[in-house]
Amino acid sequence: MAIRDRDKKKWQFAFGMPELIKAQRDLWTDQERIIKPIIDEYEKEEFDQRICYAMEYNLSVKITTWSNGFTSNMTGRIHYVDPISYQLRIELLGGEFQQIDFEDVIGGQSLIKCCSNYHLFTFNFLLQLP
Repeated sequence: MAIRDRDKKKWQFAFGMPELIKAQRDLWTDQERIIKPIIDEYEKEEFDQRICYAMEYNLSVKITTWSNGFTSNMTGRIHYVDPISYQLRIELLGGEFQQIDFEDVIGGQSLIKCCSNYHLFTFNFLLQLP
């Protein structure tokens, strides 16, 4: 006569409370968060110059933003810098516009087309706040 045991089934997690599952997901996402980098005055000045250069020559930029501990990248052309509301307006490659707060921008790259090749010029930036 064979033993009819449930093997692993009796030791596996049979049901999950929604609170426990949510707490585990929150724990996993909290572990992936990063702190916001500190930008000094020199980097802010460098960004101001490069943003003006990109607007003047209509160059594409790849901007890195920080939001709630996570970073995201977007590529497009800088359409307008709004000094009143402290926002950048970027025309994305799809033709739509996105507004980004100055304080969320932590880095970027300027894409310059030269001899049918794109060259990347890396810069860290943040616009000066009053």
